[in-house]
Amino acid sequence: MYENLQAVATTEAPSALGAYSQAVKANGFVFVSGQLGIDPSTGDLDGVTAASQAARALKNIKAILDAAGCGIEHVCRATIYLRNVEDFKEVDTEYAKVFTGTVKPARVAFGNNMIPKGALVEIDVIAVCPQN
Repeated sequence: MYENLQAVATTEAPSALGAYSQAVKANGFVFVSGQLGIDPSTGDLDGVTAASQAARALKNIKAILDAAGCGIEHVCRATIYLRNVEDFKEVDTEYAKVFTGTVKPARVAFGNNMIPKGALVEIDVIAVCPQN
């Protein structure tokens, strides 16, 4: 394996549901795996709406970026997977509460996805972080 890859893990976000890392640091980037709206203290989805699950997923992403020595303001790319595309507006409202800087991450969102655990939303990000 490439020696400059570093796994990122924190108990402040749910552990991986499969054979993957919560995030990987490589050459100044942090690649955060798709996060569901899972409460790490219970292992259950945090709420029954796409908005509540998106808010928790974004909180999990922030915790992972913090563990990587990075911040939410360093996110340059995001992908949002929705079970129902009709939930876009409420998810976007939660997303806008987190990404408040003048430069918003580039993003794609699409619906009609089957997401693990019956979740309504999954979000992954790529961040460019200061070298530590």
